[in-house]
Amino acid sequence: MASIIEMPKLSDTMTVGTLVTWLKKEGESVASGDKIAEVETDKATMEMEIFEDGVLLKQFVATGEEVAVGEPICAIGEKGEKVDAPEKKKAEPAKKDETSKKEPESEAKESKAKEPEPKPEKKSSPPPSVPASPTATKTPASTGSERVKISPLARKLAEQSGVNPANIQGTGPGGRIVRADVEAAAKSPQPVTAAPGTSAPTGAPFVGTAAQPVQEEKVVKVSNMRGAIARRLVESKNELPHFYLEIEVDVGPLLALREQVKESLGDAGRISVNDMIIKACAHALRRVSSVNASWQGETIKYHGAAHVSFAVAIDDGLITPVVFDTHAKTVFQIGQETRELAGRAKARKLKPEEFTGGTFCVSNLGMMGVRRFSAIINPPNGAILAVGTTVKTPVVNEKNEIVVGQRMSLTLSCDHRVVDGATGAEFLAALRDIIEKPVQILF
Repeated sequence: MASIIEMPKLSDTMTVGTLVTWLKKEGESVASGDKIAEVETDKATMEMEIFEDGVLLKQFVATGEEVAVGEPICAIGEKGEKVDAPEKKKAEPAKKDETSKKEPESEAKESKAKEPEPKPEKKSSPPPSVPASPTATKTPASTGSERVKISPLARKLAEQSGVNPANIQGTGPGGRIVRADVEAAAKSPQPVTAAPGTSAPTGAPFVGTAAQPVQEEKVVKVSNMRGAIARRLVESKNELPHFYLEIEVDVGPLLALREQVKESLGDAGRISVNDMIIKACAHALRRVSSVNASWQGETIKYHGAAHVSFAVAIDDGLITPVVFDTHAKTVFQIGQETRELAGRAKARKLKPEEFTGGTFCVSNLGMMGVRRFSAIINPPNGAILAVGTTVKTPVVNEKNEIVVGQRMSLTLSCDHRVVDGATGAEFLAALRDIIEKPVQILF
């Protein structure tokens, strides 16, 4: 008898998933452990694994369709076996918008009461209908909430080449954009355009006239990830009593040490400023361990290990991979791990266990030229550090001489239920000491 495969819960907060692409076709043999589909959750795009042997008899879900957790998506059984599509429930939204003050029924009644009587209209022939294909792929001229189907490798290559995937016609299975499509597009001269919600590459020449709009006007459906981010940030900002502490640190010694390591070790000494700050935070959490804590309602949990996460911007969202046991790893191990995690994050291939379980977070916008900012706490963490860019500025040294200094702004956002002002200040003082005497970071 055929087995009905349901949409699994692929993350702790997942309620619905979008089927990005099928990796197995109807009629194809499958075995336990095979990956049969890619599913977009509220945090990443993940491969869905099955634990059945047999033949993929029927796909109940089309590419791009949103399905609630627990709803049927396909059937697996013996070859030639007949199976009917089970009745599916409508996927419920993850959470009701809290800003709405009216009940749906009362809104409908009010709207009906205000609606004027319809006036007779002149009869006109209806426009020819265009059948919609559930597996239709996005072409350069398509608009709306459709999703660009592109392989992770092709997406990465497009980012490196400055090519907008929305302008590429895919030649892969189901119209999916593959590496060859991006390479061909990169060789062809293209006007500088930007994907929805993004900007054109910095320094790219402007193509067009001042009369042209800045982008194509459209309404795009909120993705699972963007919706989850929106809900969590509203909850964090509304429920957590944030307060902010800011300091400036001298990063000259840290930058000098990084250059020395690079010159001495070459590729083996490949570390970023962010890697060094992550390691510095782990050391500071050793000194002021009460910041490494989470509010749990009736209790406060003080974590024994420093699991420092770091923010990575990806298409249509933000994710925070975790460097587990940061306090026990060298800065070189941290550097290798952050590169691997960031790469998988941008390809939306992180596993749930790789972006959950952090105890402290670092958000760095310094590489984008942002001087200072305040980050929103990522629950259940008790604090998050916002890192600004390095600025050359006149400073007075110990000899009362005015010299060129290199300064960086660090802003700590604290949950006042967990971290008091004096505790937060003590943490920043420890962090400053470590950054300004950076040899500690190497151990």
